[in-house]
Amino acid sequence: MTAIIVVATISPKPGEEAAVRDAVLAAIPQVHDEPGCGKYALHEATGDSTDLVMIERWESMEALATHGGAPALTELGAKIGGLLAGPLDVKTFTAVAAGTTDQGTI
Repeated sequence: MTAIIVVATISPKPGEEAAVRDAVLAAIPQVHDEPGCGKYALHEATGDSTDLVMIERWESMEALATHGGAPALTELGAKIGGLLAGPLDVKTFTAVAAGTTDQGTI
């Protein structure tokens, strides 16, 4: 089965960066326990950007779909929805393996 990679960019409103970051951090342990979650990792932008980026790996589109309706994500959406500068930018991918297994895929 081909893993699904998700890159989700979260753009907080000015002044709401810490609240959004804290809410995402609080949700991560719950998401890690969801079936099919292989990776759910938060990254902060460098430089002038205040964006946060989630890099995710799911076992299947079905697991990702279940995640979309799971309590952790619905609760997170309710907490941060009004704190964002715009909608989440969520893109899904499948890996194109290259080089070594450890370095060439997420």
